[in-house]
Amino acid sequence: MRRVVIIGLLLAAACSRGPEPVSTTAPEAGSVTTTASPVSTTTTASTISPVSTTTTSLPPLQGIDFEVVATGLADPLFATASPGDPRLFVVEQAGRVWMFDGDERTLFLDIRDVVNRKGNERGLLGMAFHPNYPDDPRVFVDYTGSGGKTVVASYRLAGEVLDPASATVLLEIPQPAANHNGGMVAFGPDGYLYVAMGDGGAAGDKFGNGQRPDTLLAALLRLDVTPEDGYVIPSENPFVDGGGAPEVWAYGLRNPWRFAFDDGLVYIADVGQEKYEEVDVAPVGGAGLNYGWPITEGVHCFKPAKGCDTEGLTLPVLEYDHSQGCSITGGYVYRGAAIPELDGAYFYSDFCSGWIRSFRYEDGMATDEQQWADSIGNVTSFGLDGDGELLVVTRGGTIYRVVPVR
Repeated sequence: MRRVVIIGLLLAAACSRGPEPVSTTAPEAGSVTTTASPVSTTTTASTISPVSTTTTSLPPLQGIDFEVVATGLADPLFATASPGDPRLFVVEQAGRVWMFDGDERTLFLDIRDVVNRKGNERGLLGMAFHPNYPDDPRVFVDYTGSGGKTVVASYRLAGEVLDPASATVLLEIPQPAANHNGGMVAFGPDGYLYVAMGDGGAAGDKFGNGQRPDTLLAALLRLDVTPEDGYVIPSENPFVDGGGAPEVWAYGLRNPWRFAFDDGLVYIADVGQEKYEEVDVAPVGGAGLNYGWPITEGVHCFKPAKGCDTEGLTLPVLEYDHSQGCSITGGYVYRGAAIPELDGAYFYSDFCSGWIRSFRYEDGMATDEQQWADSIGNVTSFGLDGDGELLVVTRGGTIYRVVPVR
């Protein structure tokens, strides 16, 4: 495997305001620089340098590398694997999913005939294996369909690949604009399928969806996909008896670009409007939470610009301003075996700046904030391989695995 070494770089120059994820051309894959050791970000949170504290059998951790595991892809947006599966599955925006088995590459799913790729933020945006896969041979995807609508559908395994003719459509959600589609689908620890939806697009919550729990936009949806021909509403969903759409689990999101579950918590990276990017962390069981958009952007008032009422809102645990980037790319809490020192660290990036950062969530706060890389290109997503090791997806067509430097 080719390896690109990046160990603790300084903050990159960033856009003052920029596009959403998947909206600019990435630099040449692998065009990165290197320096010496990991440094902390410039925040007020407490910072602890990464040292080997969880084991005495390994040399001290000096930093991390980015090992190339797949390349030559066209606008990849996600990488994943079923737990324990050594193969890697990569989602391309145009509507294809590739399966990598060592050096062998196979087309796992091709639905380009139904995917609407017109616009920077449309396309095949997310994918999730059923928790019981392959015993339950369904794989769930989120894509932009005809007329710009969001489609959530499942496909079934036929041999070693998915059968495009096996589609079962769960949701079709009209989108009033071409941006802010969300697109992440993932199964929570409760076994339900969660779907991230943006606010409908344009800017400034133009369509007024942010504070409306009765719409499927600007929300995190929760579905019970036990039925093979669709879904049912979990009885614990907050609006199952009225007051909002029964599929809605949480609302007040602008454009959640990736979310992840860990240790009873959900981490949501929500793309900002003009000044701030944010990460929200809340209990998975927090039904009906309101993440604040457009009342707030980050922890700051947006509508109104001053004197907003934040009572009852779930505010982010971390934000950064647009001097450091333009569009957050959410990741995962590291729970792999290769770098035990990083156990419990949540990794994230920025699409424009391309740096790699992490923090730990402790006592309701973001702590131990670190910056690990200056820039590895336009980061469109993170992923986990079958062993739970962290992957980084870049718009330039390269997928990296995070590995230790000792």
